[in-house]
Amino acid sequence: MLQLASFRALLLLGGVVALYYRRPLATAIEYYTGSSLIAACLILAGSIAVVLVALHGTLHPYFRFIWYCFPRSLGSADQETRLDKFYRGQADVYDTTRSKLLRGRNTMLSLTASHLRSIRERHPAQRLVWVDIGGGTGHNIELMNKHFPISSFDAVYLVDLCEPLLDIARKRFARKGWTNVTVLRQDATDFSLPEWANKDAKGSVNVVTLSYSLSMIPNFYALLDRIDYVLCPETGLVSVVDFYTSGKQPSLHEKAIGGTSKECGWLSRWFWQIWFDFDHVSLSPHRRDYLEYKFGTVKTYNGRNRFVIPFIVRIPYYIWLGRSRSCDVSRFCHAFEVEGGNLIGNGSPSSFAIIKESEVIPPLEIGKPVIAKDVRADAVITITPPLSSFHYQLGKPWRLPYYEQPVHKEFRTFIYSFTWEDPFEDMKYLELGHDDSMLVITSAGDNALHYAIAAQPKRIHCVDMNPCQGHLLELKLAAINTLEFEDFFALFGKGCHPKFRTLLDSRISPLLSSIAYQFWHINDQSFSSAFYLTGYSGWALRLAQFIFSLAGVSADAEALCEAGSLEEQERIWNEKLKPVLLNPVVVAILKSPVFCWNALGVPMNQRKMLLEEGSIFEFVRDTFDPLPRSWSFRDGAYFYPLTLRGHYTPTSCPAYLTRTGFETLKANDGKATDAFRLHTESIFNVLRGLTTWSLTRAVIMDHLDWFAEDSKDVDDEVTELARVLAPGGILLWRSAGRRPWYTRVFERHGFVVTPLAIRSGPEAALDRVNMYASFWRAVKPVP
Repeated sequence: MLQLASFRALLLLGGVVALYYRRPLATAIEYYTGSSLIAACLILAGSIAVVLVALHGTLHPYFRFIWYCFPRSLGSADQETRLDKFYRGQADVYDTTRSKLLRGRNTMLSLTASHLRSIRERHPAQRLVWVDIGGGTGHNIELMNKHFPISSFDAVYLVDLCEPLLDIARKRFARKGWTNVTVLRQDATDFSLPEWANKDAKGSVNVVTLSYSLSMIPNFYALLDRIDYVLCPETGLVSVVDFYTSGKQPSLHEKAIGGTSKECGWLSRWFWQIWFDFDHVSLSPHRRDYLEYKFGTVKTYNGRNRFVIPFIVRIPYYIWLGRSRSCDVSRFCHAFEVEGGNLIGNGSPSSFAIIKESEVIPPLEIGKPVIAKDVRADAVITITPPLSSFHYQLGKPWRLPYYEQPVHKEFRTFIYSFTWEDPFEDMKYLELGHDDSMLVITSAGDNALHYAIAAQPKRIHCVDMNPCQGHLLELKLAAINTLEFEDFFALFGKGCHPKFRTLLDSRISPLLSSIAYQFWHINDQSFSSAFYLTGYSGWALRLAQFIFSLAGVSADAEALCEAGSLEEQERIWNEKLKPVLLNPVVVAILKSPVFCWNALGVPMNQRKMLLEEGSIFEFVRDTFDPLPRSWSFRDGAYFYPLTLRGHYTPTSCPAYLTRTGFETLKANDGKATDAFRLHTESIFNVLRGLTTWSLTRAVIMDHLDWFAEDSKDVDDEVTELARVLAPGGILLWRSAGRRPWYTRVFERHGFVVTPLAIRSGPEAALDRVNMYASFWRAVKPVP
């Protein structure tokens, strides 16, 4: 083999040399043949022949793959005969030729392993049995060994109908010396394990995987019914990766399980169904629909394989993890309907339209059956769809389920990668304790985590209409519970971790909701270099860095962040950075409504509010001037060093990024994080679902600045706040205006409203951010 490889290398080198000296060679051939065309053709043909012979070892498997997949007919024989005929001539090159085509197998196995570890932590003594349906050459089992040791399984079974592929698998397992792996040549629809000979198979299997096999099994209904029967209800896991097609409009159930990017266009839908049908591979939606009906969804991801011609050839494939619908979901039902206040929330939609009496269909009277039948309980078949993916997850009930609405699609990513309000000032006035239940706006979750660290309240309802803000906080909660501090700080302190995708699949994913996992899978490059330069707020940071670089003061910006005294900070600000930030060009950019919204997250109504009280120049001056002489950027005032550097430092970061704060949240199996409930909904709708007097604290940031003056929506929201807040309840907010108009609304609903701080100029800062003109508290009086 070594001599053959050397010969091919020399042959390839000879072909390259001949191509390089093609002109002298062409002249010589033309001299003997008398034709320049013949000479050119001979050189081209010879070069191609030499390259093909030299690369024969590399290209030969793909030629065989193409031959057996396209020109050669399979005929109309039975499934077993077709499989043997299809794979007999290519079994030994199967793994080589499918590495790029069958995308997602490694991810599916990594997710399976991480979820399996989570299950094993709760049931360490249970027997562990894995069945790989349609496993072919055993590639998946060998790959799984990298994620979850095969020796940890009590038994592994590979079930397939194709003898040529199974022969490869037997040789593979013999080389590995795995005595707990058994190869079974059986029809998947009625597979039977040797250990079932003397016992009932019901509930005896822990893991079932189908890697690009579900689409090839004709009687998939019988197969999925059998898997459901043998799968353990509480600890069983089903994992699938396969090609698929789907309709353009998702069903209500598909929305409930979070199928981002599942829809296929009409061309993609029909082309791939017809294309794969030539090889008896069915991509009709029915298989996946029945899979998602038969089992409860834990995770789902929809991708596109672009390995042939990127951006043009896009084969839809999906990764899916599920559990038995018989598993106990009572904890998640309680979290959703009671703790999350969703008895009338958008997770269980119903029509609010008034139904006319004439539209009501009278009940059909069919009388009693003539023949009485005793129906056994185990014979009753439910035809209702499963619950949402929230109910079947293995993690904590943080992210409450929601149906994706058109408004959610307006947010392509998060606006805020960091929270822009000072939680230390909040804690001075909240009087927060262990027995409190609070409502906060999610934003990036930094302040909500601060409240959890400082007081560990009983419940923290985080609300945001932007789903991506919920994805971000959910990632932080899951990472706190699964990672070590060093990895966690690399992600959210430095904003860079080269192995984020590995951490996501192998450690973080069991605690993420399906929709959040999809988001971070798609955006796995967010932590490749600078996380805080992503999202809409990242544009503001990029602009600041560009302006400082253009003005030649980047070193001064770094010096400001490392200054050892307030005097040095003030000097650098006044002499170096202030002239740059307050020049007319920068002020004009900041005044732009497009930049205000897309980069700073300032809506039109809030922009109007601050302009009515002064100019943009005055607002920026009053914001920045007092800060350098008031707080040390190096030792605690972390907000502006982040904007200047694009990352935090151990001495200047939010509380959740300190080792003490991280360990507080992680202690006792993350008990402090159990308080979180994340709502992807408007504040009004969340309040509407909560019971009277169920909240004691609320922090709504600058949320009401977003509404037009005298908006009825504000009155409706304050009405609900007055109902839900218990007597003595405290509400905090900030505003870009010194005297926001909606303070009158709170007073009209009986709140005692107090201004905690109002900015009067550049002399003093309200807090370490100082971005808002006023800070307010409203207290609901005790009767």
